[in-house]
Amino acid sequence: HSYARSQVRSALSSFLADSHDTRRTPAVDIAETDTAYAVTLDVPGVAKGDVQVTIDGRRVSIEAKSAVAEEKKDDAQRVVYRERSASHFARSFTLPAELDKEQSNAKLENGVLTLTLVKRSPAVSRLQIN
Repeated sequence: HSYARSQVRSALSSFLADSHDTRRTPAVDIAETDTAYAVTLDVPGVAKGDVQVTIDGRRVSIEAKSAVAEEKKDDAQRVVYRERSASHFARSFTLPAELDKEQSNAKLENGVLTLTLVKRSPAVSRLQIN
């Protein structure tokens, strides 16, 4: 178990270091059970259609973007100060166990992306003894 914990810690360190946009790095939590990883990521202001999650073996990639609504052209109102802007981020990480992308799922609710990444069961095959 200590080897597996070490691998998870290493994966988490890589995950946190793999951000492509340091201006907008969302907070993340990763938990593990015997059968799956649970990843929770804060993505406020991001619509479901603007999130892409890709699973390739043990590697997980998350990409998201948010857009600010176009300002209305109104002669009576001018923008004096603006902090909100469109943003984009992409993160990738590798977990210790192979993932079953068919059984895994993602849910985006109230600005929180929750991934349930199911570990692939090792194929057990028995040889017939003659």
